Amino acid sequence: MTPIDTPPTTKAQRTAAIHNQGCKLNQADSEDLARQFVRAGYRMVDPSESAHIYVLNTCTVTHVADSKARQALRATHRRNPSAFVVATGCYAQRAPGAMAAVEGVDLVIGNNEKDRLVERVLAAHLDRPVGTTIEEGPATEPVNTKYGRTRAMVKIQEGCDQVCAYCIVPRVRGRERSVPVQDLVNQIRLRVGDGYKEVVLTGTQLGSYGFDLEDANLRCLIERILSDTNVQRLRVSSLQPQEIRTDLLHLWKDPRLCPHFHMPLQSGSDQVLRAMRRRYTSAKYAEVAELIRQELPHAAITTDVIVGFPGEDEEQFQTSLSIVETLKFASMHVFPYSPRPGTSAAHISNQVDELAKHERMAHMLKLAREQASTHRRGTAGTIRQVLWERPGFHRGTPVHWGLTDTYLKVYTGQDLPLTNRITYAHLEYEDAELMAARVI
Repeated sequence: MTPIDTPPTTKAQRTAAIHNQGCKLNQADSEDLARQFVRAGYRMVDPSESAHIYVLNTCTVTHVADSKARQALRATHRRNPSAFVVATGCYAQRAPGAMAAVEGVDLVIGNNEKDRLVERVLAAHLDRPVGTTIEEGPATEPVNTKYGRTRAMVKIQEGCDQVCAYCIVPRVRGRERSVPVQDLVNQIRLRVGDGYKEVVLTGTQLGSYGFDLEDANLRCLIERILSDTNVQRLRVSSLQPQEIRTDLLHLWKDPRLCPHFHMPLQSGSDQVLRAMRRRYTSAKYAEVAELIRQELPHAAITTDVIVGFPGEDEEQFQTSLSIVETLKFASMHVFPYSPRPGTSAAHISNQVDELAKHERMAHMLKLAREQASTHRRGTAGTIRQVLWERPGFHRGTPVHWGLTDTYLKVYTGQDLPLTNRITYAHLEYEDAELMAARVI
């Protein structure tokens, strides 16, 4: 890879790369930044390529995420020492000094200034005054092809007021605030015009959307999107059990709404849930999971689980394991508890030792793999809607990769022009992590 020694002088020469770490909310922010760079005349390239501007959108949910951010920044500087490197996102918001100290980092911008990131880069990189308007120029190709995605992440709200004991998000994302309904409708129309086939509604607390707006809530937002846009597929990224009611589920009668519910459990022990400051019980969670399955028998429910939260004893972990076994998830993200500076749980004296945490992780991950395999076996022989995302390889053979409406990753070896198309496909079980599909 050839280093770039001088600043670009023409629009055709300017390139930018965005490397996203963390959640779908970060993905939505990264996509917005990509659009702003494109409007400013930059060509978006893959983070593995040389670029004049390199932006790392960081996560700080665990110490592992922090470490990955630092590693990515150092690797970029080694690979392309002349790049103008920007660190942004949640780690940059929580610890800007630590970010600035990483070799090669030229600019650190937290979440609270992320909407001015491109403006600040233009000022630093092209000597344009801060406050210079980013002109909307004619697009030579849709933005989604520039950024290489077929699914658009649209942020409907920002921040969190719930302040769970383990979570740093309220500190790095601020208080809850909703994006106005009409603004979101307009955004989605633009995404559809760019060629996106699926829109994913993202946020920290989607279920409380609209509390700060007049006559707005999540249900009415979804209704407006379905009635006022031509989006082909709409997905809600995450909801908590207390936010899901029958009237909301009735919207899923529209086939454009993906029958996939990511509903974080975190623990199956009510004592641990109280210590975490979660706003539901294990019984409430199970009740809502059953409601979803009654209303939408083919829906997939996925979840997050934390093991080793401070004070969790062996009995409470076994209770959690038992609840998870009963709930039968389509897939699970399992995390060992990681103390975050600035959260109340970091100050709890009764921390779980690392060996016990490791053993509990192994048990929960084993159950997660078993449930994922069972779910995939249960879908074999069914027909699902698939958004085909990209060509690739599987075991050395050319294939096309896609995602079902129920959030299953699938592939097909059929030689068809599939990228960014939605088709129906017959699913075939392969193993605990993968499904084959035949376009019909």
